Amino acid sequence: MKLTVVGGGSTYTPELIDGFARLRDTLPLTELVLVDPAEDRLELVGGLARRIFARQGHNGTITTTTDLDAAVEGADAVLLQLRVGGQAARERDETWPLECGCVGQETTGAGGLAKALRTVPVVLDIAERVRRTNPRAWIIDFTNPVGIVTRALLQEGHRAVGLCNVAIGFQRKFATLLGVAPSDVHLDHVGLNHLTWETGVRLGGPEGENVLPRLLTDHGDTIAADLHLPRPLLDRLGAVPSYYLRYYYAHDAVVEELRTKPSRAAEVAEMERQLLTLYADPALDEKPELLSQRGGAYYSEAAVDLAAALLNGAGSPYQVVNTHNKGTLPFLPDDAVIEVPAAVGQKGPTPLAPARPDPLYAGLMAQVTAYEDLALQAALHGGRTRVFKALLSHPLIGQYEYADRLTDRLIAHNREHLAWA
Repeated sequence: MKLTVVGGGSTYTPELIDGFARLRDTLPLTELVLVDPAEDRLELVGGLARRIFARQGHNGTITTTTDLDAAVEGADAVLLQLRVGGQAARERDETWPLECGCVGQETTGAGGLAKALRTVPVVLDIAERVRRTNPRAWIIDFTNPVGIVTRALLQEGHRAVGLCNVAIGFQRKFATLLGVAPSDVHLDHVGLNHLTWETGVRLGGPEGENVLPRLLTDHGDTIAADLHLPRPLLDRLGAVPSYYLRYYYAHDAVVEELRTKPSRAAEVAEMERQLLTLYADPALDEKPELLSQRGGAYYSEAAVDLAAALLNGAGSPYQVVNTHNKGTLPFLPDDAVIEVPAAVGQKGPTPLAPARPDPLYAGLMAQVTAYEDLALQAALHGGRTRVFKALLSHPLIGQYEYADRLTDRLIAHNREHLAWA
């Protein structure tokens, strides 16, 4: 079994490698290819990856290359974890929206649109190159904004599934609070990528006892603190929103907070410098503790689970993925990409139909779905007017003066990545 990681030079990659090594019975890889245009980083990461495999007794081969076509040839699955423009582009995404009084964040709002415009054309080019040699290969997208990128892939007929680590993070957190194994926790997880709510927490499977009320009663303060949201809000909702909902529920407070501290991109860039220094040590043969602060917790376990289910029918029977709606949420278009639990097998994911979401959630989902449709049109076809319409439609923007100013800033800061600009 061959798997290719596009963006293999990422400092995330050792987390992924550790999961492949530990869970080799679930996903028996014989060949893993890391591909990245940044050859210096790639060699550092590749060297550590081989040492991790050796330490844990995995006999699969790990190769590195800058040649994308060679890397994807013969691959059973291709995992995308790329960042077009690197941390420098992320730094801009997180700062210029603040000039207009809007949240600066890499996947949400104006910064998220900028990332989509840079990313979608690159991802579609990669996917076409995969299809030329491996039309049956699965593409697993971990590249943000996952919902828009996955929608672009599915719209072009690629065998693609989107993956995010928010749900598995909640599963692990709730399992710890409940004192049970993570496999015993099933989430009623509903929404769009980075716009989700846990409306139920069930023990034993999709039809198990809903213990969310008990979780909120016994551990509501802990959960609220993790989300940086007030406990009374969770009690009123009777649900647990993802931490990305803070950008909606506390927008103005978050803007003021972001204006007074270093950007997350700057923090990550410094962390990456430290990690790459660690990776260069030939004695290091396990993922360093610092990597846990980089983000992407449990990413490797989610990726292994999904790849195993798609490639050999192994893995967990139910997984939270990003896939076409196809009537699952009847108030959204069929071609919208939603993030919900699904039964995943070698034919792909089959979403489980949730209870109809409260209008409080459904209304926001519908508005952001409309934004994602407009964002995808802007990413595919370009043009200032399309960018403006996408920004105007976003619930975190919504005023024409803001949308006008943000459009100008977005284009100015991303011109080198936008062929039409």
